[in-house]
Amino acid sequence: MTGLGAVFRPQLPPERLRAIARLADESGLEELWLWEDCFLEGGISAASAALAWTDRLRVGVGLLPVPLRNVAVTAMEAATMERLFPGRALLGVGHGVQSWMGQVGARAESPVTLLREYLDALRALLRGERVTRDGRYVRLEGVALDWPPTEAVRVLAGATGPRSLRLSGEAADGTILTASTAPDGVRQARRLIDEGRTAVGRTDPHHVVVYLHTATGPDAAARLRAEMEANGEDLLPEHGVAGDADAVAAAVQRLVDAGADTVVLQPTADEPDPEAFIRFVAREVRPRVPSPRPTPPEIRSPSLPAAGRITP
Repeated sequence: MTGLGAVFRPQLPPERLRAIARLADESGLEELWLWEDCFLEGGISAASAALAWTDRLRVGVGLLPVPLRNVAVTAMEAATMERLFPGRALLGVGHGVQSWMGQVGARAESPVTLLREYLDALRALLRGERVTRDGRYVRLEGVALDWPPTEAVRVLAGATGPRSLRLSGEAADGTILTASTAPDGVRQARRLIDEGRTAVGRTDPHHVVVYLHTATGPDAAARLRAEMEANGEDLLPEHGVAGDADAVAAAVQRLVDAGADTVVLQPTADEPDPEAFIRFVAREVRPRVPSPRPTPPEIRSPSLPAAGRITP
């Protein structure tokens, strides 16, 4: 049973988000995903606005670059969104694009070490724990949230390389894979994630989200080819789909068969009608893809303990 979503690309101006989020909500789309790409739009601010404008839509940020954000700030924002919009905010974190991190003076010498420390501290804070860490990058002294989430927050990690994928299995609750991930890549990612989970004895669910390059309409194939060439990606059929709803649903199913739990359709940067793309995903592709199963109860706990204030 498959989750299905679509991307609101930050190449669109922020003022377009309201109409598209409302359309997604009204059309029955389950998930709308946003990106915090430098230097376009803020992930938390955009997600909070989209959640406020809608009633049932889940909104994902995939992903927040951890070098840019103190982990306590991310925990406060994630907890606030969960309390304001229970069960509807989806959070992904990751290394970020290293050239962008260098532009802002935030590039880490060891991105994997930073992500490991960050995931460990973030998940502990969101569990309502008081956290002290003295790591290479993450340093906290007696930090706890005054307003922790009342339900567990699932933290996903964006990962591509073997070390990051194993780390995601060890330290995250799910993994986000890029749109250049073919079905065989999803299978390999699952193997590496499971290696990490086995190494630390984890048996809880691990949710895999995969983006899929998607174009539809009379010029779909040309737009998809141009997008992938601009990104320097291999022009392989399994790296994207151009066509009608049947073709897109078949591509989604191939990723699901390989191990994806949710597939997020990623339009081209030059998609001529983003609203039509949302309607296409919700009204034409969704009926051809099995509906998602309810969130397993073990992913969400009934409550979390109260915690003290963040100390200076």
